[in-house]
Amino acid sequence: MKYIDLFAGCGGLSLGLEKAGFKLLLAVEKSPMAAETFYHNFISRIKLQDEWIAYNNLTIDEQFRRKLIVNEVSAVLENINIMENLESEGVDLIAGGPPCQGFSMAGKRNPKDLRNQLPWQFLEMVERLHPKAVLIENVLGIKQNFNKHGEKAPIEQINSALRELWPGYVTQLIEVNAMHFGVPQYRPRVMILGIRSDIADKLNPEMWDGFWKSAFDIEPPVIGYKRPTLAPVTTCKKTLTVRDALWDLKGSEYAFSAKDKRYNSPSGSYARLMREDFSWMPAHILKSIQLNKLENNGLRNHSENIADRFRLYQIFQKYGVPVKIFNLAANSSLSVLERKQLIESEIVKIKLPAKAPDGKVLGKDIEELFERIMSLSTKKHSQRPLQWDSPSPTVLSLPDDFVHPNEARTMSVREMARLQSFPDSFIFRAKETTGSLRRRFEIPQYTQVGNAVPPLMAEAVGKKIFELLKKALKSTISSCQVLQNIEKQAS
Repeated sequence: MKYIDLFAGCGGLSLGLEKAGFKLLLAVEKSPMAAETFYHNFISRIKLQDEWIAYNNLTIDEQFRRKLIVNEVSAVLENINIMENLESEGVDLIAGGPPCQGFSMAGKRNPKDLRNQLPWQFLEMVERLHPKAVLIENVLGIKQNFNKHGEKAPIEQINSALRELWPGYVTQLIEVNAMHFGVPQYRPRVMILGIRSDIADKLNPEMWDGFWKSAFDIEPPVIGYKRPTLAPVTTCKKTLTVRDALWDLKGSEYAFSAKDKRYNSPSGSYARLMREDFSWMPAHILKSIQLNKLENNGLRNHSENIADRFRLYQIFQKYGVPVKIFNLAANSSLSVLERKQLIESEIVKIKLPAKAPDGKVLGKDIEELFERIMSLSTKKHSQRPLQWDSPSPTVLSLPDDFVHPNEARTMSVREMARLQSFPDSFIFRAKETTGSLRRRFEIPQYTQVGNAVPPLMAEAVGKKIFELLKKALKSTISSCQVLQNIEKQAS
């Protein structure tokens, strides 16, 4: 079964679909940085950077023949030759996550935001190619109405449009959380799963009114609850944690060899899966790879002051001290005495001497601890330490979002990828990170990881779609056989 991945990013969704049994027909990604990672993992290993530069200089038709177009979706829609070729192929699935910034609750949520036009390009592709199935993934903000502008929620508009496209689609709105699919991360997302009407007629699907939630498999919403036919199968018997994801990693010295003592033994099946999973990899790439070290695991350098601030975050988290005391320390409108009284009322919870997980003492007594907090005061404290025995919060696109549970540093790209369920054999390319202004148009490695669909969740959704299409195909074959038998008997 063949799929198209629009707004493909680095390939998290494609990776899951490949593991579910689908085969890539075409991926479209406008960012050269994210596309470089996709190319390296799904098309051909890049040995020299000149190879990737040369690929970017190919015509769109030449890129199409190699299954990855580095361009806007609109450029594909406007290319008559490519669209005719895709129409003749017979597409089984069109999948994708149109860029979500315009929908995010953290943004301005303006319906005229150009990024909100991209889902309609997705729908135009569906309208012209009539795939058997459709998968759209996005952030929770797509569920919220544009109240200020008097418009319905984007997901309602997209869902209605998808149902009305000829020949029509039967759709199910879904709210999933990655931690229900074997991913060690709390990551809620919404999806639309659509099956073409003629396919749905063969399946007679059970539907759920409104949003089906993966949480329903843990706590059914009503007596007599029935799972909808399009609901992906959850794997939520045990919620995985940061420990499950990262315990076997040991700094930048990690190696693949099981005989190498420079890493901890994998703590469970998740770590082993991340280390040993090559099942998704195209055969021609698998033959050429050499994996003698862990890629993307470079550790970031921090000044001692920054590292000490991270250590304080870890101590505060352990004893339930709010990080807002850093604001108090930096609040020049308060006298030093006032700040001291307020801060000490909180830090009395901390067992002294105040020792960070890596063993460094930041205060032998409350006076020394107060002085250390004052010296490290800042109005910016967006980082938070991960907790070994909890799932990770939602992985975002900045390198400074999380602090390691034990070490006084932020996370490596590989560690963030582990939290997203990317196997260690998946290599991220391009810059590791970038400056604030360049974030408007550059998609470095940390952003690629944060923007991706967790592959294990994508695999579960892909398996459900694959299963339904296969079932419908069997039904069609059976019907044809019945008709053939009738015709034989009649003759």
